[in-house]
Amino acid sequence: MFKAKRRTVVVVAAVAVVLLAGALAVTLTTGNGAQAGVSYLDGNPAQRVYTAGDRPLAPDFTAKSLTGTPISLASYRGKIVVLNFWGSWCPPCRSEAPTLAVLSEQYASKGVAFLGDDLAETPANALAFTHSVGITYPSVSDPGYAVVQDFSQVVPLNDTPTTVVIDRTGHIAGMVLGEVSYGTMVTLLSDAAATR
Repeated sequence: MFKAKRRTVVVVAAVAVVLLAGALAVTLTTGNGAQAGVSYLDGNPAQRVYTAGDRPLAPDFTAKSLTGTPISLASYRGKIVVLNFWGSWCPPCRSEAPTLAVLSEQYASKGVAFLGDDLAETPANALAFTHSVGITYPSVSDPGYAVVQDFSQVVPLNDTPTTVVIDRTGHIAGMVLGEVSYGTMVTLLSDAAATR
């Protein structure tokens, strides 16, 4: 009976060692538990950086701006694009808006374009909000979440706000799920600018 218990303990210990070794191997090959080609800023899975060569292609779209003008993502090719999915009904979207307004002004001369994707509200409400916080870059109206659905096929876009940084070749260089910070956006923009 003693030998049977000892054998069980040895088998359980061996299984535990194998499971731990497997978990360690996965962590070492993907870095901080991220998928291949993705790293996390400060270990935060809500702040993703995609490795050059493993960046997903941003889906092209054409949609009407809040003022009714057609906007195509393809027309921004050659620039770094910050695409922010937002709604004025969303508290973190309202909170991050002044930061995005400042960044858009600071990076305009550096070949960075900002574009919003306003979700589930009237263009009049969205325009009133952008004017109140000093946002001068355009937003497209996406009441049916069509652009969101396209992007969610290539990146985990499942929260509002979400901000996606697209490099000059039209590939997604990084993203923030949730409210952005100034420092995080500077890091993502620097990374996107450094790789061509």
